[in-house]
Amino acid sequence: MTGRIGLSTPDLGATEEEFLIRAFRSGWPGPSGPETDRFEVEVAARVGVGHAAAVSSGTAALHLSLLAQGIGAGDLVVVPTLTFAATANAVVYTGARPVFVDADPATGNLDVDLVAELLLAPPRPDSRIAAVLAVDINGACADYDRLLPVCRAAGVPLVEDAAQALGSTYRGRAAGSFGRIGTFSFSWNKIITTSSGGMVVSDDAALIARCRHLATQAREPVPHYEHRDVGYNYRLTNLLGALGRAQLRRLDGLVERRRTLRERYAKLFATVPGTRILGDGESGSNCWLTSLVVDPEVAGWHAEELGAHLRERDIETRPMWKPMHRQPVFAHCPARVTGAADRLFATSVSLPSGSALSEEQISRVLDVVDEFLQRR
Repeated sequence: MTGRIGLSTPDLGATEEEFLIRAFRSGWPGPSGPETDRFEVEVAARVGVGHAAAVSSGTAALHLSLLAQGIGAGDLVVVPTLTFAATANAVVYTGARPVFVDADPATGNLDVDLVAELLLAPPRPDSRIAAVLAVDINGACADYDRLLPVCRAAGVPLVEDAAQALGSTYRGRAAGSFGRIGTFSFSWNKIITTSSGGMVVSDDAALIARCRHLATQAREPVPHYEHRDVGYNYRLTNLLGALGRAQLRRLDGLVERRRTLRERYAKLFATVPGTRILGDGESGSNCWLTSLVVDPEVAGWHAEELGAHLRERDIETRPMWKPMHRQPVFAHCPARVTGAADRLFATSVSLPSGSALSEEQISRVLDVVDEFLQRR
């Protein structure tokens, strides 16, 4: 078989086509519109919160979630160092400064003990820590049983970056519902996609109203154009709202396919010394991405060797994110680190995990992995 196999490609079909054509024929391509309004209601219901606002990207959702809480210049925001750059970028957009915190080596999520230390002793006494931003890595939720009490005791709001975690749960509660405000991404490679898009969700109606206001150029509700705030062109279009509604109807099936693939990877590596699936055992995870962690001294090979072997056969892989405190653009920012994120970056490889993979493609990936292991 030939043809590139991607890490997490969109899973689209007849349902999405039907919803898009209906929205197209309605004569309301966007911005916003009835499909977007319904998408907001349906996502809020799925997450178990009272309110939601659909926006143009997950990054926009993060930006608005901070702005709506008054976070800005002079503030510090706790950010995981093991994350995609958008998490930290959104903090910088507000004029605030990220403070990077290392990862729990078992899950890749925020190290709660380090967060607690940081909230007790901020790096700059002349600045306030205005928020803690938690990221649900690869779809596995952070340890909210421990993190929420730490934030409450310090009087610091929690923002949940659940970009990768729609459909995940923690102790039976939906991802996105733990912070004062939560955010999702519907980028092309996420568990569901609107091509590009995102959502802010909360039980706080005023917060979501503020996000929606800022996302629509901060236009005041009068017949002429009146603006008392600097706003943004961040609203999700009606066509993309329709696409999101179609994808949301298929969410459970998309999650199940990713979980089944994770189980097949776990079975393949179960007898391979020095290997583990990051976050394996997190039963509520949607398994958005499966990342393998390799101890080269035990395994006898490096994660990057497996990654290179797969890429040579046109199968996409990549390591976990290079930690934010190692990025040149953020080198000046304070960080509380243990080396856990550095080790995960150096010893991990993420494997194709998409729900759109055919059985033939999955078999091809597993065969190529097995070929590599047999040679070792």
